Amino acid sequence: MMTRVNPKRGEICSLRSPTTSSYGLLRFPFTNLSYSKVRPALIIATYGEDSIVLGIFSRVSLSEIRDTWILIDDSDPNFVQTGLMRTPLIKAENIAVIHNSILTRKLGTLPKHLMNQVNPALKKALKLDD
Repeated sequence: MMTRVNPKRGEICSLRSPTTSSYGLLRFPFTNLSYSKVRPALIIATYGEDSIVLGIFSRVSLSEIRDTWILIDDSDPNFVQTGLMRTPLIKAENIAVIHNSILTRKLGTLPKHLMNQVNPALKKALKLDD
């Protein structure tokens, strides 16, 4: 298992065995696969050495919020626990399967009440409730 020290927090992070509802930094691909950008991603499932992740974004027009997006307001009492700096937006339709080795740093864990909002948004994004 590969580990790295989180320089910001000084903690050792396991990058090869992420857990559901945790999130970390990785090179997240653009949908056309022409570029990628280092951004946080939420781990929604792990299978062996692979994880299914959702992209976490910080730049979004609040007038265009979709029912497949989860906005985590920085006024939420648990926001500090997230380890994120800006008001994040989880886009349930921005799904990727990644090898766990490309996670560069664990940032935190999404509180349970916020994770409970992810599952219905993911069902809508995948059109599983039709």
